[in-house]
Amino acid sequence: MTAGGQAHWEHIYETKSGNDLSWFQVRPSISLELIRATGVKPSAAIIDIGGGESRLVDALLDEGFDALTVLDISQKALAAAKARLGARSAKVEWIATDVTAWEPTKPYDLWHDRAAFHFLTEAADRRAYSERVARAVRPGGHVIIGTFAPDGPQKCSGLPVLRHDAASIGAVLGDKFTLVESRRHDHVTPAGATQKFQFSVFRRSQ
Repeated sequence: MTAGGQAHWEHIYETKSGNDLSWFQVRPSISLELIRATGVKPSAAIIDIGGGESRLVDALLDEGFDALTVLDISQKALAAAKARLGARSAKVEWIATDVTAWEPTKPYDLWHDRAAFHFLTEAADRRAYSERVARAVRPGGHVIIGTFAPDGPQKCSGLPVLRHDAASIGAVLGDKFTLVESRRHDHVTPAGATQKFQFSVFRRSQ
């Protein structure tokens, strides 16, 4: 189960506005750059894991992507995103569940996760996550995972995190996934602090 559980995350989104959260981005530029670099077409099936109130779904809709799914453990976060999008929210599939317990029902061309994976501090939860990736991402598809870097924060939202580099993520995903690119990223929080992130892109080869 994702660290903290559903009650923790519902409380976070109930007591703070989305643009006050440390991970908030006005525009998720690095995620958009990496998604474009995979060459996916506008018809590609894309799932955003831990998408919550992220503005990534808005940006992808603006760019013409029309097969989007957002998964988050918090129903409040998803409700806020739907309200922000208004009528456009009907173009998106919304899934409220813990990713480690999710049962994928269709294949995806691209799996995106910014700042959810690093909350999986237990090996059993990382195994459950990798099983979902393997079941959800079609051969030839891509996986983009952004986490705190090895020199990044050790906690977030009152919870411990597990910091990663491309090698540690690749070890979890397994040999079906080949590293395409990895880059560092300095995220500046709404409070003005700088957090060290890493983003790694993998391609499913089989």
